[in-house]
Amino acid sequence: MCRKLTILLCFGLIVLSISACNIKLNDENGSAIQATFVSEQTPNDTDDPAIWINHKEPGKSIILGTDKGDSTGGIFVFDLQGKLIPEKSIKNLRRPNNIDIEYGFAFKHDSLIDIAVFTERGRNMIRVLRLPDMKFIDDGGIPVFEDQQDKAPMGVGLFKDITTGKVFAFVSRKSGPKQGYLAQYELHNDSTGHVGGLFKRYLGSFDGGKEIESIAVDDSLGFVYYSDEGYGVKKYYAHPDSSTEELALLAVSGFKEDHEGISIFSKGHLNGYILVSDQQANTFHVFARKSPHNRIAIVPLSTQSSDGSEAVSFPLNEDFPKGIFVAMSEGKTFHLFDWRKIEAAIQEQIEKKR
Repeated sequence: MCRKLTILLCFGLIVLSISACNIKLNDENGSAIQATFVSEQTPNDTDDPAIWINHKEPGKSIILGTDKGDSTGGIFVFDLQGKLIPEKSIKNLRRPNNIDIEYGFAFKHDSLIDIAVFTERGRNMIRVLRLPDMKFIDDGGIPVFEDQQDKAPMGVGLFKDITTGKVFAFVSRKSGPKQGYLAQYELHNDSTGHVGGLFKRYLGSFDGGKEIESIAVDDSLGFVYYSDEGYGVKKYYAHPDSSTEELALLAVSGFKEDHEGISIFSKGHLNGYILVSDQQANTFHVFARKSPHNRIAIVPLSTQSSDGSEAVSFPLNEDFPKGIFVAMSEGKTFHLFDWRKIEAAIQEQIEKKR
């Protein structure tokens, strides 16, 4: 009897200890907004998501996410519940890093298609996929930084000139010079009927001493932003014929360490937010989309050490009627957030400041 009592007491202490740990964890993360869905795991190391909106059937929109295996990397495709779609996913890539999507690219005899572009760092190339069938249309890849010593690409952001319809890719790299860290390429139909890249210019200063990875483009306003990790977020004109002068520097204070993923949430032509991941703090800093880009909130999310992220304001389904925010997290996953929860947290902080 005594022995049974001792065992029961020990078991009770263990349960209490586990419960105490759970309480502590819940207390620490209690203020964090929880994901509506967490994606299935990828094999290696998730990095950056992109969202393709199916405008005819929004509920069938898909999420593309990079997985950074050196030779076993991939572009993994998920539905709006984070469930993997194996037949659309692409494997055996050499360290795919970042990815972005553009709509209405003129391809072959002026037919308009949607495309995804990602960096394949292990091959010093960017790759172009037709959406939503996930078929390569780049004849094996487009080399980048060919005249440079530092060639390994990391970030990518797409810009569409609303006047001409031309599409351009901004590409950052693992390491680079103090000036001209990013390159811009025009995507076009080459002589073989595939998509090629025409170099347009170098731009972007580098001050952080770490690297420049994340890029976000505001198509409708014509600006490109990038994270100079450990320093801040910089803003430039997106059009290749524009000045390469830096237009603004934001997010220079209040970050724990690295400035990472950048997302633009558009609310009409001018309104909306720029969200920047404070990677080591597990929060996202929210800045006004309008200049001078004042910081208006800091939102904790359930993601851990989040790198890449993406946001859309388009209504998708009953889970995401006001848009979706998707962010990479440790654990080889992506977290899918109902934008209404993030908007509520932003508005609550705005009200507190009044």
